[in-house]
Amino acid sequence: MKREAKFWEKLVDKKVQCHLCPHNCKINDGKTGICTVRKNEEGKLCTLIYGSCSSMAADPIEKKPLYHFFPGTNAFSLGTVGCNFKCEHCQNYTISTATPDHFYIREVMPDEAVLLAKQNSCRGIAWTYNEPTIWHEYSYDSMVLTKKHGLYTVYVTNGYINEEPLKELSKYLDAMNIDVKAFTEDFYKKICKAKLEPVLQTCELAKKLGIHIELTYLVIPGYNDATDEIKKFCSWIVDKLGADTPVHFSRFHPDNKLINVPMTPMKTLQKIFDVAKESGILYPYLGNVPHGDYENTYCPSCGNLCIERHGYSIDIGGFKDGKCSKCKGSISIILDNYKKQKI
Repeated sequence: MKREAKFWEKLVDKKVQCHLCPHNCKINDGKTGICTVRKNEEGKLCTLIYGSCSSMAADPIEKKPLYHFFPGTNAFSLGTVGCNFKCEHCQNYTISTATPDHFYIREVMPDEAVLLAKQNSCRGIAWTYNEPTIWHEYSYDSMVLTKKHGLYTVYVTNGYINEEPLKELSKYLDAMNIDVKAFTEDFYKKICKAKLEPVLQTCELAKKLGIHIELTYLVIPGYNDATDEIKKFCSWIVDKLGADTPVHFSRFHPDNKLINVPMTPMKTLQKIFDVAKESGILYPYLGNVPHGDYENTYCPSCGNLCIERHGYSIDIGGFKDGKCSKCKGSISIILDNYKKQKI
């Protein structure tokens, strides 16, 4: 569905410049930006995907992955088409490369999204599957309504968003899982056709704005798995975001244009897990791996098993009232009685 977009300015000769994400695309009349879903129509920037859904599901919040935010609840998850990255390893490329006229688009207005969330016994709504930044007008309107109904809001994102749009969202956005693709500009330039620094700025700003953040780092053999790179990444987290920031190091599997790259060896992931712990990360996790200790939450003070996870099933027997049941130490997990203070 077409609507006038936010965050843009007019240029000469019917050109416009979009200011939603750090690409800051200058778009000629009749053309779209890098995301393919924001179009210049006679000197006016329009979003082509307001309410346009390609994917919907009631997902465990742990699938996002968010381990320290409303554990054990379901989030009604929505995705559209397009992306502002061109990742060669994209695991959702069937929708991230699709255009707004794709045959499986269904129009879902904000009020229907909230209704579907409630009908499916979901505690909140997540904008996910492809990049939610490019869905800004729809997700923002949906968030306002979602919060009025007492539900939480989540972005699963690559973090490529400018400061003003993020500040607008922050009044209603409770949590973000931000996918940091690597910790070098070279990787972002070659593999994602983007830049690293704006993503790091988003992480730091989201933290300052009071949004709960967790990070995901997909470990690709030979591309972003060097020990020095992981150490620098972890040091940045501890310094800029805090040692209690949950970090999900996920196993890569061949996909899209990187089908000749092997799956991440388990020994590589285990080494990265150890590096993260040694660097001061209190809550590192491993994703896309067989069940084991690497997906559980342990008290950083006494080592007590606070939350045990088996797939998307959880047992919070060692965690009570925001504290470790053994030593009563605080664990940075947001429970179901949370209310965003700005609302």
